[in-house]
Amino acid sequence: MKLDPFYLIVDSSDWIERLVPLGVRLVQLRIKERPEEELRAEILRAKSICARYGSQLVVNDYWRLAIEEGCDFIHLGQEDLAAADLPAIKAAGLKLGVSTHDEAELQAALAAEPDYVALGPVYPTVLKQMKWAPQGLQRITGWKKRVAPLPLVAIGGLTVERLRGVFDAGADSAAVVTDITRNVDPEARTREWMEETASLRAK
Repeated sequence: MKLDPFYLIVDSSDWIERLVPLGVRLVQLRIKERPEEELRAEILRAKSICARYGSQLVVNDYWRLAIEEGCDFIHLGQEDLAAADLPAIKAAGLKLGVSTHDEAELQAALAAEPDYVALGPVYPTVLKQMKWAPQGLQRITGWKKRVAPLPLVAIGGLTVERLRGVFDAGADSAAVVTDITRNVDPEARTREWMEETASLRAK
């Protein structure tokens, strides 16, 4: 499969309503520790907005809710991957993305037969505490050789200014959280990301 080179990750359907209409083609809804009915409502609202604007929604972690609500794409971290019912996910026709940070996690991800593999953190990240050191651009190149022909998503500390190095190293898609959501003008920064990723991947 082919992923859009710009991969937006946000923690609410409010962000999706705010940014997807700008032309975002790929967005992950990543919400942590909320009551199930709130999660369900957020997923349904995000799904509706994405359908309206032709954007691919990826649901993080909550694969059961994604199946129940007719979503078509999920992303799992390693802990969630270990606990997930992969046959049920496959039977429901969901596409699957998996996070990796080291060799053992890459092996676990590939064994799950995912539709893409994510590698991070490429650079230091402020999003959450990581036990892994920044991976760097060389690891992207090595990981891409290992996962090909699957798409490789780079994540962690990415900015518009770092995109050229990430794509030159072999990433197919660049995921972003805080460089947009903590920007003083998230809409303008989103447009910068879309323009830069489109320009770099067109070459």
